[in-house]
Amino acid sequence: MERLRIDRWLWCARFFKARNLAATQVTAGHVRVNGQRAKPAHEIKIGDALTIARGSDECEVVVAAIPGRRGPAREAASCYVETEASLERRRLRAERRAGAQRFDPPTAGRPDKRTRRLIRERQRGGIIP
Repeated sequence: MERLRIDRWLWCARFFKARNLAATQVTAGHVRVNGQRAKPAHEIKIGDALTIARGSDECEVVVAAIPGRRGPAREAASCYVETEASLERRRLRAERRAGAQRFDPPTAGRPDKRTRRLIRERQRGGIIP
């Protein structure tokens, strides 16, 4: 196999959990092939550059292999190579997130009612004022 539909490749490479989700994201323009928008039926080949946007995260990969099936994660990771710029952006974003998650309670010692509420909100992923 020299070529494969982009929605199927994204599913096999484990960028998306379902093939129809991959097709939806390609149709919405969140996946670009060599800088151009593509349709789900667009066939990609080894060497194509993909830009994949998922939420606030965006990664740039180069197709390294065409998989024959959706296999384990290790096999899927061998199908692409992430660019250095993309790896650096993800590292910086992770550092910013880690710095933002630091939480100093407003009271020292045993937390009061307000502090306990803030801690619970933080654990649920809510926004702290």
